Amino acid sequence: MPSELRPVGDEEPPVHDDVLRDVAVSWTGGSRVDARGLRLQGGRLEQVDLAGSRLPLLDLQDVVVAGGSLANADLREATWRRVEVRGARLTGVRLTDARLDEVTFRDCRINLAALGGARLRRVVLTDCHLGGSDLQALAGEDVRMEGCDLREADLSDARFTRTELLACPLDGVRGLERLRGVGMRWEDVLSSAGAFAGHLGIRLTDG
Repeated sequence: MPSELRPVGDEEPPVHDDVLRDVAVSWTGGSRVDARGLRLQGGRLEQVDLAGSRLPLLDLQDVVVAGGSLANADLREATWRRVEVRGARLTGVRLTDARLDEVTFRDCRINLAALGGARLRRVVLTDCHLGGSDLQALAGEDVRMEGCDLREADLSDARFTRTELLACPLDGVRGLERLRGVGMRWEDVLSSAGAFAGHLGIRLTDG
């Protein structure tokens, strides 16, 4: 990323199929933003308010998303490469059929999100809340989740390769059998025993 970025604010709102390079974006248009096929190549999204925006096919490359909100944003079929997302709110975000490659999420709220059919490759999620999210038919390759709350998420038809889950609560997760082959620490397996027993229909006894 270059040392100097051109500032882009609400006076320069996103438009369909626009291409922006080496920019520091601070849009606050929220649900008024409607731009299909927007491409950002190099730059930062700093404390943006894009909650409820419509940005399908959003293409991010070499971008840092620092804080701000993409809650309930429509980002269907997005493509993100070499992206870092820190401290952002993505509750209810729609990333169905997205392609995320070399993406990191840290301290983000991604609960109640829709990632059905998304493909994640070399993705790291740390201390994120994914509770209640739709992860149906998600394909994860070289994925690492650490300290992520997955309670009530739906993993139906998801598939994972070379994936690790570390200290991730799994209570109420649907489709737990889709975690076959995922790496977990022994203490995490023990702490999730109740979730696995419930999923398998094991009846617990007192004696």
